[in-house]
Amino acid sequence: MGRGPSIEGRKNAEDAKRAKVFTKLIREITVATRAGVADPAGNPRLRAAVDKALSANMTKDTIERAIKRGSGADGGADMQELRYEGYGPAGIALIIDCVTDNPVRTVADVRHALTKHGGNLGTSGSVAFQFSRCGELVFETAGDAEQEEKILEAALEAGADDVVNEAGESSVLCAPESFEAVQQALAAAGLKPARADVVMRPANRVAIPAEAQETLLDLIDWLEELDDVHEIYHNAAVTAGIHP
Repeated sequence: MGRGPSIEGRKNAEDAKRAKVFTKLIREITVATRAGVADPAGNPRLRAAVDKALSANMTKDTIERAIKRGSGADGGADMQELRYEGYGPAGIALIIDCVTDNPVRTVADVRHALTKHGGNLGTSGSVAFQFSRCGELVFETAGDAEQEEKILEAALEAGADDVVNEAGESSVLCAPESFEAVQQALAAAGLKPARADVVMRPANRVAIPAEAQETLLDLIDWLEELDDVHEIYHNAAVTAGIHP
């Protein structure tokens, strides 16, 4: 009779997943520090990265080491930000933001992932025009009209630009420079988002054929497994298992 995964096996898998998340967070902290100042109080991007790291239960010592590396006080590799644009299965537009110390490796890994899943790497600007940069705070409402109304009122009071209700979620949208203020105002109103960040949001979403959905999911999983990949944005319509 077969047995399921051992407790040790599950723990090792969880540890590996956690380590990968930490790798991405450390790189974001490092780059955010280099892009501004080493003090989170005076560097909004760094403050957001530190908040994410703390939410993921990263120790303060690890966070401080990443900040030191970014400030140049602790050596460290020369991390840089790169953005790749391309197409996935069924012509879905993709923006893939990376943080890397080896661009040659990163572009090869991203190109391989796209090609393997029926997509291709595009040139700079080939799909970016279909997206806009904005602050996005997503709340899980499950179609609760009363909750949706509460979020709408609080968001407009906080200075948000719009609230979009779809697939059981309410997405509060605002200008990138207003993101922190809107986030704080919503928190003061007792509203905690499931996720919140400054993102690249598509102007329109396109339906993806059922037969291509699994391939797209596999592509996104493949890209997320790459240490260098920081964020992935796509314009596929929200379907089961595929996050916006």
